[in-house]
Amino acid sequence: MKQNLRSYFQYTKNDLPAGLVVFLVALPLCLGIALASGAPLFAGIITGIVAGVVVSWFSGSQLAVSGPAAGLTVIVLNAIETLETYELFLAAVVLAGLLQVVLGFFKAGIVSAYFPSSVIKGMLAAIGLILILKQIPHFMGVDQTAFGEDRFWENGQNTFSAILNAVASLRLGALIVGVVAFGIVLLWERPFIKNNKIIGVVPGALIAVLAGILLNQVFLQVFPAIAITEEHLVSIPEISSFSGLMNELQFPDFTQMLNPDLYVVAFTIAVIASLETLLSIEATDKLDPYKRKTPTNRELKAQGIGNVVSGLLGGLPMTAVIVRSSTNVAAGGRTKLSAFYHGLFLLVCVLVIPYILNLIPLSALAAILIIVGYKLSKVSLYKAMYKMGKDQFIPFIVTILAILFTDLLIGITIGMAVGIFFILKANHSTPYYHETHASNGSIKIKLSEHVSFLNKGSIATALDQLPEGSAVEINGEYSQYIDHDVLETIHNFKATAQEKNIQLMLKDIPSPKISSNGAH
Repeated sequence: MKQNLRSYFQYTKNDLPAGLVVFLVALPLCLGIALASGAPLFAGIITGIVAGVVVSWFSGSQLAVSGPAAGLTVIVLNAIETLETYELFLAAVVLAGLLQVVLGFFKAGIVSAYFPSSVIKGMLAAIGLILILKQIPHFMGVDQTAFGEDRFWENGQNTFSAILNAVASLRLGALIVGVVAFGIVLLWERPFIKNNKIIGVVPGALIAVLAGILLNQVFLQVFPAIAITEEHLVSIPEISSFSGLMNELQFPDFTQMLNPDLYVVAFTIAVIASLETLLSIEATDKLDPYKRKTPTNRELKAQGIGNVVSGLLGGLPMTAVIVRSSTNVAAGGRTKLSAFYHGLFLLVCVLVIPYILNLIPLSALAAILIIVGYKLSKVSLYKAMYKMGKDQFIPFIVTILAILFTDLLIGITIGMAVGIFFILKANHSTPYYHETHASNGSIKIKLSEHVSFLNKGSIATALDQLPEGSAVEINGEYSQYIDHDVLETIHNFKATAQEKNIQLMLKDIPSPKISSNGAH
């Protein structure tokens, strides 16, 4: 264990600045998601702190960062309304966490192995576009939705109408701050600064945020007409004492454990949060420059523990979140300590310097997220996917469009459906076996090494197309596994072969197992 800790801390020069950048991005996201969920603002902060300080140590992922998720906002909002009190909702969060731990022990994380790569890449690209599109109103100081919202329709307008409204009524001060912050982050990525041993160790995002604060203070003193107003700044509760902290905390109500709605909400949160976590983990692993693989069952347990602690302290349900995780990767994080540091920064800064955090313009943070979004959705990604052929490109594009015009979970569902269609189509049309026509006109069919139920359709079609009066050998000597349904298809063909006067010989093709009632 000591050796493991030593190996983590040797990357402090990478993880500490990355944790700081993630903290700057996570702070308004925690608040925005809490606001959109109809929960107390401080609940979002609690979730972020627990996700960083607690979950990072139980998680097996080196780069994933957890927190309150935009994909759960509608579920949380409806759950609070259904259960009528926030305290009862917290009990559901605790139960959901316990259920996730159980799912981890039952190895439900294997589900992530079945996510098509094209859909995961589409999800990443879509998140990148959403970050760009959704932050433009915040960048211009005309934000009407919660910071971090990702749904297409919100408050009677959609993503594109919100941008048009922002362009038509932009706030000059916010735009200036956004442009300056954007320029600083880009400048900090240039080699002459990035590789500088003194300046390069300071995250560009931090400089951008400090510049935004300073600029707005100048506006307040010199050009008050363009100064950024409070509703376009970070806004967190200011806690001055321990009693003040206790007043902000809320605790779960376990007195209604026989309420069936409680278990419906808990089950819904556990399933959706687990799916979003597995998707985010799969996507983060693809972004990891070191190609490390996260143990998914361990991640479910870690998220479950996090949700239990978050619920007990008054927080929202959490998931691994791709926005924070991709920001972590972009900022140069190397180990799970970056996620831990981000939680630690949230805890210390909220308790010690909330008044300074409340000076941060949202337009400066929007600039940082726009750059993160571009890195996720580069033109080169689209070109690479197009070159891979339509079987990869179509699910990729459909996933992007579905997420953009709905939300993350609905979009992923649509993308998965299209991806699975192309997988089934490929398995139906791709010959996992081959035919050999000998000089005497006989036909030899060799089954491949692994024949699954997905190959049943293509094999049945090939058998139906065999000519009458032919001699056919089906050879399974090279197969390590032949699915029961495929064996049934082959053995059922015997009757058809007799009718068509086909001489059929089966070599190393076992009989299908017979069930207890005598049926195949």
